[in-house]
Amino acid sequence: MKRTTLMSAVALTSLLALSACGGRTDGETAPAEETTAAAPAEEAAAPAEAAAPADPEVEANGTVIDINMYTRDPDDSSGLQVFKPRLITAQVGDTVRFIPTDPTHQSSSIDGMIPEGTRGWQGEINQEVSYVLPKPGIYGYQCVPHYAAGMVGMIIVEGDGVTENLEAAKAVSHPGLAGREFTEIFDEAETGGMLGG
Repeated sequence: MKRTTLMSAVALTSLLALSACGGRTDGETAPAEETTAAAPAEEAAAPAEAAAPADPEVEANGTVIDINMYTRDPDDSSGLQVFKPRLITAQVGDTVRFIPTDPTHQSSSIDGMIPEGTRGWQGEINQEVSYVLPKPGIYGYQCVPHYAAGMVGMIIVEGDGVTENLEAAKAVSHPGLAGREFTEIFDEAETGGMLGG
């Protein structure tokens, strides 16, 4: 009896580990039904509801800006865990679409690095996520699994109030290499005149 219970626990742990990693080793994303097949119906339904996109905070204007997520920078083989491009300017109503070009990546806004009164976004690993930019300001974002490795980026939404959250965004503390990356991104934005200066 104890051996059967132990074997069941090991099998369940392995199944959970595989489903957390996508359950695949061939670089493909596992379909949802493969990773939730062993879960009871009510448990399987809950994550799907949580992953449903929220209504946009503003109406989309039709402009879509793609940001790719890479394990290795295609333009610089020494660059690992990167968003391309990592710094963009945009307009209110533009849709930013984060594309997991390589597996194991996602995109989420960073608390303290989005304009006050906006919701931000939280993507899932290996899933494309889109966000309609609701107001001018600085939007810092990360790949949660690779945040400390410096996989971060920034969107500057132009318009009145673009720098209202600039100092708050600069004051956010980041783990590992992310702090250095944000220092470079802010310098690039300032020297490039993206912040109106």
